[in-house]
Amino acid sequence: MSDTIKSPEDCITMTDVRAGVDALDRELIALLETRFGYMRAAARIKPERAQVRDEARKAQVIAQAKAAAFDAGVPVGLVADFWERLVEASIAYEGEHWELLRR
Repeated sequence: MSDTIKSPEDCITMTDVRAGVDALDRELIALLETRFGYMRAAARIKPERAQVRDEARKAQVIAQAKAAAFDAGVPVGLVADFWERLVEASIAYEGEHWELLRR
């Protein structure tokens, strides 16, 4: 975050909090943009449509997120639910791009 954004511990007003949340949301969107770029790369690299869905990899990604959440003291159930949706959306996005690249 920028120097003008306060850390959560340094916030003293709701304006401070909201500015921090808004800045963090912009960073999260930028990270999601990069993540979906990797999905486009996977769609380009995988030769078979059936390879787009990899349940073992999905389970691994969600387990890693849950472990990281636990270590960070973030609600594990919330992260598990969020990552389930994120991974499913990523699979759908990758599948769409796989199809588009092969038309």
